[in-house]
Amino acid sequence: MTAHTPDRRPQDLVLVGHGMVGQRFLEAFTEQPAAGQWRITVLAEEPRPAYDRVHLSSLFDGGTAEDLTLCPPGFLAEHGIDLRLGDPVAAVDRAARTVTTRAGHEVRYDALVLATGSVPFVPPVPGREAPGCHVYRTIEDLDAIRADAGRARTGVVVGGGLLGLEAAGALRAMGLATHVVEFAPRLMAVQVDEGGGEVLRRKIEELGVTVHTGAGAAAVETAGDGRARALALSDGRELAADLVVFSAGVRPRDQLARDCGLPVGERGGIVVDEHCRTADPAVLAVGECAQTVDGRVYGLVAPGYQMAEAAARALAGEAGRGFTGADTSTKLKLLGVDVASFGDPHGTAEGALDVLYSDRRLGVYRKLVIGSDGALLGGVLVGDTEAYGTLRPLAMAGKPLTTPPEQLVLPAGAGSAGPVALPDEAVLCSCHNVTQGTVRAAVHEQGCESVTAVKKCTRAGTGCGSCIKQLTAVVNEELEATGAAPQTGLCEHFAQTRAELYEIVRVTGIAGFSELLDRHGSGEGCDICKPTVASILASLGGGHILDGEQAALQDSNDHFLANLQRNGSYSVVPRVPGGEITPEGLIAIGEIARDYGLYTKITGGQRIDLLGAGVDQLPGIWHRLVEAGFESGHAYGKALRTVKSCVGETWCRYGVQDSVGLAIELELRYRGLRSPHKLKSAVSGCARECAEAQSKDFGIIATSAGWNLYVGGNGGMTPRHADLLAADLDRETLIRTIDRYLMFYIRTADRLERTSVWLERLEGGLDHLRAVVLDDSLGIAAELDELMSRHIGNYQDEWAATLADPERLRRFSSFVNSPGTPDPAVTFVPERGQIRPARPGENGTVLTAPAPVLVAGPRLEVLTP
Repeated sequence: MTAHTPDRRPQDLVLVGHGMVGQRFLEAFTEQPAAGQWRITVLAEEPRPAYDRVHLSSLFDGGTAEDLTLCPPGFLAEHGIDLRLGDPVAAVDRAARTVTTRAGHEVRYDALVLATGSVPFVPPVPGREAPGCHVYRTIEDLDAIRADAGRARTGVVVGGGLLGLEAAGALRAMGLATHVVEFAPRLMAVQVDEGGGEVLRRKIEELGVTVHTGAGAAAVETAGDGRARALALSDGRELAADLVVFSAGVRPRDQLARDCGLPVGERGGIVVDEHCRTADPAVLAVGECAQTVDGRVYGLVAPGYQMAEAAARALAGEAGRGFTGADTSTKLKLLGVDVASFGDPHGTAEGALDVLYSDRRLGVYRKLVIGSDGALLGGVLVGDTEAYGTLRPLAMAGKPLTTPPEQLVLPAGAGSAGPVALPDEAVLCSCHNVTQGTVRAAVHEQGCESVTAVKKCTRAGTGCGSCIKQLTAVVNEELEATGAAPQTGLCEHFAQTRAELYEIVRVTGIAGFSELLDRHGSGEGCDICKPTVASILASLGGGHILDGEQAALQDSNDHFLANLQRNGSYSVVPRVPGGEITPEGLIAIGEIARDYGLYTKITGGQRIDLLGAGVDQLPGIWHRLVEAGFESGHAYGKALRTVKSCVGETWCRYGVQDSVGLAIELELRYRGLRSPHKLKSAVSGCARECAEAQSKDFGIIATSAGWNLYVGGNGGMTPRHADLLAADLDRETLIRTIDRYLMFYIRTADRLERTSVWLERLEGGLDHLRAVVLDDSLGIAAELDELMSRHIGNYQDEWAATLADPERLRRFSSFVNSPGTPDPAVTFVPERGQIRPARPGENGTVLTAPAPVLVAGPRLEVLTP
């Protein structure tokens, strides 16, 4: 007789919510051996699978909803997961172990995981539901904000925390005059202290965003049509506002638990134990909807991921560490301002002392909190977060420092301690609680040979991404220790260096970032690789930088072909080749500056800077400059800036060559040449060196027999005297040598690497460079010559080309629905017969534009000044 073993029915697991934490739970659970015994159903409210809320604002920078998706293709099918979108759970019956959706569908469960997240907190003020009022939480929210921004001029964000400042950046990017209202006495009050908040506020206000602290929202005032028209503040003031974004925090979404009798915290949040189980062993809760054993509700993604992993282990019956609390360190860029806090940033521990570094001129603030035992407890970084990757793990390690904190607080190059050794127990990735020891073991024990491999093995760096730099340093250090070559890739998305990417684009003819990423990279790209690839494409003649996909890749100044100033206005610098200008040219520039009310100044590069222009005014200013015979001076780009000159033999009794003529020829030859960093040059007509050629990227000094060529010079913060590359060159040889030098630099330099640094790093140094450009030791001279010839043949003035294209011109507007209207947040005060940006507290004036002029022919739909 054969014993009969009944078939074991698969158990039913229901996950309520498919956000970032819900998706991480699915990934962690399906990695468990016991996952095959479960049938998984996911019930989600939103109409799309899980996406990355952390980078939601990228939708305003050219990103798409598809770029944000977190659910890998094929993942659901591979694990037999039934995902049902747009039908949230409305009720839980714990006795029957069923859930009922809004559409009335009933689903049974053996285990239920609640990952319902949170809801935005909207202050209970009158008018909060009026048209024009929004929250900043989902892709649909951002779509609604974008639609309303088309009819708005002024936007107000209620809330000065992380998400509030992101929302403010989005409104500002859409051309709205932007205000931030924060009830606390400073911005980001949870993350930064008073000193850091002061620096943060100053830097944000310099960008044209008006900040109001110590006041809350009292009411949304509406117009006759019912739409928002103003926001009344608790201190009695009223701000004009036809778009209001509430970003005043979130509240746990715990109503399902309340309705089915599960305990919730006094201030919300489903009460769970260290394994994320509720009072009902069959029900678990993770993420922002849960109150953990330390009595907190965590609103950051890293703790949510750790809870998801703990719940997955518990449900699968695997032994493992539970969740008892998390690191809430934060590093991000808000409105272009770097901000970070870690550990105990406010020094609440008994006996804690602060070590401070503050540079108001540069807008840098760094504070370290040191415990009575000498351990680093926490800190605040504003304006310079370079050391975050080292400081945060040191704080998490909890051991007395072996380096004086006074050295740790200093920025690089100012007496700082340099590289600091971290203990193996230091947590590198707080999102997934990965220690340095785990990363090291992945390299020398599990054979990982790249950052990408370590990320797959340990999950380090796959959360918020703030640990990538430190992770890369540890992996490379460990690879070097094992004798392997360290990773030298541009960033986490490209394993190739900038020079290698340049060669790929040059040889393959790839014409866009997406194609390069698809064929040779991974992920979505970042603020390192996007502008770098944009520069490579531009240097190889990839078309106008504001066309198509190229526009979204550019650095901030390139977005508007002008230099952004501290108050949100822009400067315009026309090219003045060799510093030579006619009286008519001077008069034309003066008339334009007078008519537009611009501040004028002679630059160190023998040009004239026109400052104080609004975005709407730029095309009109360019139009008049182009009509007068000027073109873009590329002061906004990583490109050739100027070729200075003295008056040379033409006028000077000491001159031996025509320095002005050569300078003009060189500047017109290399104008618009995009490079890894800016390029500066000068030509001196004799050995007296009045043009200071030996402090330039390439400088020329006349001799009685020809020209001496100097390369690799640099002024600025770290001056470097240029090296003599060749002496007594004739004009033709000189120009050919400069051609090859510049193209060799562009071809082989790293991202943002000046020629001075490149030359010192170049293997073989000056001798090798001399052999390449003079003796063709690498056999690439013809290629370098051809690349320069292509640049010269493809050159077009970016200002004139923009004026000729109505589509390019559309971006030059402070308000998308009201072209020509000046930004009321950009104000000025008089000083020494001109204007300057109004400082906080000063009653500045908005500049008005002169009469409109036609800038682009009959096809242009809108006339702008």
